[in-house]
Amino acid sequence: MPTTANTASNASTGAGPATGQARSALLHLRHLLDLLDQGAPAEQFAPPAAPAHGPHLDEADAAVVAEATRVALRIRRTLGQHRRREAELAALFDTAGDLARLRDPDAVLKAIVHRAKLLLGTDVTYLSLNDDEAGDTYMRVTDGSVSAAFQQVRLGMGEGLGGLVAETARPYSTGDYRDDRRFRHTATIDGAVTEEGLRAILGVPLRLGTRVIGVLYAADRTARAFTPDEVALLSSLADHAAIAIDSARLLDETRSALVDLGEASRTIEAHSDAMRRAEDAHDRLTDLVLRGADITDVATAIGTVLQGGTLIHDADGTELARADTDSGRPSARAVASSRAGGRAVSVDGTWVCAVLAGPELLGSIALTGRPDLGAADRRLFERAGVVTALLLLQRRSVAETEDRVRGELLGDLLTGAADPASLPARARRVGVDLDHPHAVFVLHSAAPRQRLLATAARIAHTRKGLAGLHHDDVVLVFPAEHPGPGAASLAGELGQALAVPVTVGAAGPVGGPGSFPDAHAEALRCRTALRALGREGSGAALGDLGFLGVLLGDQTDLGGYVRRTLGPLLDYDAKRGTELVHTLRTYFDEGASPSRAAEALHVHVNTVVQRLERTGRLLGRDWPRPERALELQLALRVLRVQRPDDSGPPAPSPA
Repeated sequence: MPTTANTASNASTGAGPATGQARSALLHLRHLLDLLDQGAPAEQFAPPAAPAHGPHLDEADAAVVAEATRVALRIRRTLGQHRRREAELAALFDTAGDLARLRDPDAVLKAIVHRAKLLLGTDVTYLSLNDDEAGDTYMRVTDGSVSAAFQQVRLGMGEGLGGLVAETARPYSTGDYRDDRRFRHTATIDGAVTEEGLRAILGVPLRLGTRVIGVLYAADRTARAFTPDEVALLSSLADHAAIAIDSARLLDETRSALVDLGEASRTIEAHSDAMRRAEDAHDRLTDLVLRGADITDVATAIGTVLQGGTLIHDADGTELARADTDSGRPSARAVASSRAGGRAVSVDGTWVCAVLAGPELLGSIALTGRPDLGAADRRLFERAGVVTALLLLQRRSVAETEDRVRGELLGDLLTGAADPASLPARARRVGVDLDHPHAVFVLHSAAPRQRLLATAARIAHTRKGLAGLHHDDVVLVFPAEHPGPGAASLAGELGQALAVPVTVGAAGPVGGPGSFPDAHAEALRCRTALRALGREGSGAALGDLGFLGVLLGDQTDLGGYVRRTLGPLLDYDAKRGTELVHTLRTYFDEGASPSRAAEALHVHVNTVVQRLERTGRLLGRDWPRPERALELQLALRVLRVQRPDDSGPPAPSPA
């Protein structure tokens, strides 16, 4: 069998049939090269069944031509792949340039979808974006779609082809979606896909790093398989698209931030004068506090700065200062609202600001006459609350120091442990003059002890006295010559201030430092007796408790007890020569029977009745009550012991 070389040699020498066959083979080879150069379709590379002219090829030459044809086809495919890859790379480069020039996010998304349709030549392309809050992915842009339902569909993570791509961050494709059981079909998704008429679908993830932000799709309305090259091409476009989307988003956010920054700059510029004014006012108020100004000076300064009236109260609602206003105390609800929000609040045209030290409520400030308080002045008013808190804390620190000194003095007075000669001088240093008679008051209330002590301390300060805790009791000492009425008045005043009953036991007056311990013990017994008698919320001294007071007292003043109990009758009998006292004694001796008393007195029963009516007018209509009758009988028995001559039968006398 002749070789290719021989064939070529024969062709060059022009020898016989062999030379013709060689020339025919060369023509076939030249034809293949021409086809490659022209980029002819594959079907034109097949060798003809019989040559158009010239001799037939022998078997060897035919094999050479067939092998050359196969090589030409491989070269053609390689060249085609290179040209297609070159075209795709050029298209991706053009796409990247187009996307880089886009600034509007919507325009970026539309350009991505349109470029994908051109590159892959599919019927429809579309893009969905993930909604992190809703936990799904929703259709954002389509190109080639004709179904409104398809353009608005949402896919849960893992649902359908797109949901699976969004959940797994991997590309998926299907030749016919309706019959592909790999995907989780839902009625909503299948209905939209059917209405759009889609069958072959390819979806690739839009990724930023490890985060999937959406899915890019290409779809055809006829069933077919997507090649790996198409998947790679759409994935490359998706990578460019994700970067472009993120860049557009960042640019949009930057623009918004610049707009916000410009507005903020204008706002800052507009409020700079107000802020400087607020700082100046704050410095002015702070300087007042540091220079030792009182709360009234601060109230006046706040009113001057804000051009309104000012009212300052402490945490218990006690007024501390007012300036240029006749308004009353702000409601507890308004103060609580300001405290909860940490801001000043407006109630019926009055601005109220809680004065706070951390979470602790120190008091409140009310501003009147400025219902239209602007934002800058409102902040200034709130700064005034901070300065007021500083002043109140300073006042409290001073008061606590003074209260400690007063408490130590009170403890030494009540225990008698200190040198009595040193106590008057110590008392004068805190404004207390022990040369005047003082009464001792022991208090009891269901109110918190610190509130009771704070209220008692304010009363002690106004009355130039002392208040403090002694053996877990709140004790109050101030000048008073009549402790009983003083205790009753004090119980009413404290009860009103605390809104709960306060029981006050009193003793005194005390003439010197050495007498305070005994007075305290007596006041404590009196308070205990008041509670035992069910007289919570009242105040009295032992002398006001009748015979019980005599029994509880250290000194048995029986004569005084008789005078306090029977004094009006004794005076009446002494002045008019009547026998009201003896009639009353006989009445009780006879079992409270007017008839038996009349027999014992040898008078008519009407006379006894008239004398008892006179007794009621002198002693009070409640004298027959059991507790009052007991006091009268005890006083009558003491009187009989003191005046044994008065115990005999009296001479008849008119009432």
